[in-house]
Amino acid sequence: MAYVALSEAEKTFILHGVEEDFRCDGRSRRDYRPMELETGLVSNASGSARLRLANTDILVGVKTEIDVPNPLTPEFGKLEFFVDCSANATPEFEGRGGSDLAQELILSLQNAYESPYAFDYRTLCLIPGQQCWKLYIDILILECGGNLHDAVSLAAKAALYNTKLPRVTATLLDAGVTDLIISDNPYDCTRIGIDAVPLLVTVCKIGDYCLVDPTAEEEVCSTVSMVVSVSMRNNEAYLSGTHMTGGGSMHRDTMLNSIQLGLSMGEQLNNLLVTMLKLEEERVGPKRPNTVGFLK
Repeated sequence: MAYVALSEAEKTFILHGVEEDFRCDGRSRRDYRPMELETGLVSNASGSARLRLANTDILVGVKTEIDVPNPLTPEFGKLEFFVDCSANATPEFEGRGGSDLAQELILSLQNAYESPYAFDYRTLCLIPGQQCWKLYIDILILECGGNLHDAVSLAAKAALYNTKLPRVTATLLDAGVTDLIISDNPYDCTRIGIDAVPLLVTVCKIGDYCLVDPTAEEEVCSTVSMVVSVSMRNNEAYLSGTHMTGGGSMHRDTMLNSIQLGLSMGEQLNNLLVTMLKLEEERVGPKRPNTVGFLK
């Protein structure tokens, strides 16, 4: 979180706005800021997406390679996150200033994706115990304007939707050795199912009220926030994980209300994201050219 200097009068003004359900930018406690999404921006990546949530700007690229599965999970593929906080986002990120924030985001994403209700790693397995896909999800924070957890999870899910895995066929050679043949046709590929990929929803407590999508100024006024991981299964929202940020504490009833609010907003965010991705693909998505003759 980027530090924003606020006076006591400004903090009081923000607190009163939250109490009246009329925040500084005109939103209610359950509203998100305007969102812009682009996919397929990085040409040398298997998939990419850029998400701008008001003043928060996130770029995500996905690269793939074939690796050996973990002996403890021979039927699972691999997923690895990396977060880089650009020094252009805020002067605090210069040098190793953003390493703590980057590590926090990596742990949040890893815990969310490892839930049994979330991402299915078996879809990345090619040959159980021998070969699997390994995805590197590289996240670059270009601008920090608050609510990084939500923005990062949205951009990562959009990048996974845009990721194309080359079609792989296996042939059995002598002595039982399996050889993999990877298609070099850019249109002969498979997609990753993102239906159950989790989204993170930050529920921020300011005063006696909870709100979503906090700005950088509102994060300064909050002592504790709950990050709720939401996955969709059969058009129903499931809780796949939670964790607290900040030095404060929450009452049990407040915590339960925060989880319910996170589940509700996570379901709405997921439906909105899927609709945006389909519209983006129809607008600029690659079309397979019509081939004739021996080019088929």
